Amino acid sequence: MKRYRFCFLGFGNVGRALVRLFVAKSSELRDNYGIEWEITGVATRRMGWRASGEAIDVASLLAGTDQTDTHNNINEWLTHAKPDVVFETTSLNPETGQPAIEYLRASLQSGAHTITANKAPIVYAYDELNEIAKAQGKHFFFESTVLDSAPVFSLFRETLPAVKIRGFSGVFNSTTNIILETMEAGRSFAEGVKAAQELGVAETDPGHDVDGWDSVMKVCAVSRVILRTPLMPSAVRREGIRALEPRMLQAARAEGKPYKLLTRATVNADGSVTASVRPEQIGVNDPLGNVRGTSLAIHFELDTIPGLTVVSHRPNLQSTAYGLLADFLNAVK
Repeated sequence: MKRYRFCFLGFGNVGRALVRLFVAKSSELRDNYGIEWEITGVATRRMGWRASGEAIDVASLLAGTDQTDTHNNINEWLTHAKPDVVFETTSLNPETGQPAIEYLRASLQSGAHTITANKAPIVYAYDELNEIAKAQGKHFFFESTVLDSAPVFSLFRETLPAVKIRGFSGVFNSTTNIILETMEAGRSFAEGVKAAQELGVAETDPGHDVDGWDSVMKVCAVSRVILRTPLMPSAVRREGIRALEPRMLQAARAEGKPYKLLTRATVNADGSVTASVRPEQIGVNDPLGNVRGTSLAIHFELDTIPGLTVVSHRPNLQSTAYGLLADFLNAVK
């Protein structure tokens, strides 16, 4: 039986869902994997750098009544908490990936397996962070960054050796799906945003979603890790959904070719990658044509397989949390 010490960088909806999932899976982890766990550190802007040499009470942590001592910075926090595994779920910064990159670097250098749901560090610092992990004999995993828990990175890492990707396309953003479908029903953009927020898929400020930044970061992450080709966000042709109007969307749906915010990437003859994120009409017979609601999908074109589509049907917070839990199990197995 192995007992792992967990730390959480960020403790919003996803972090809390992950803790609840670990609680629900505790017996299964113990009986099937020989794993027990405890939380020794949590850090957020509101809570500060809370760390303990002993296990933090989970119920108090989830209830917001925990009074664990706080520290001054991430290095003190890591020194006191002594984590075996760090889960990072801080906010996306599409311009630089900071401060998440700094946090992940410190976590890996401390000797912890490090698992993130944050896309930006993959785009801006994957090579560096992966090399630190290798030097420490640890893993740096990030399955939840693209399709919540559906396998994308692990699919190629574990099960598809010696394939060449010619390109891929995806529906990467739940918020825009909900907004477009709400407007197809004759309602306004603002009503679509509200519907997405009520479902829990949109932030208070949905700008990163509706302006295409979330999808841009995802295509850059897939390019960097799976295609092994750096692709910066500034090189992606980006167009959000703000210019679309209900009448346009209704006509497109009646035509059988509704609009979706589509991400496309093509591997060029010289190995470079050309990518775009923009609204496109798409037929229902397309591999991505029936991706609706909060569902997400990616379709790969491969040299040995004409088409391979991965769909995450109606993912939720637990789905995202499961991606982090699966990464943990794959890191320590």
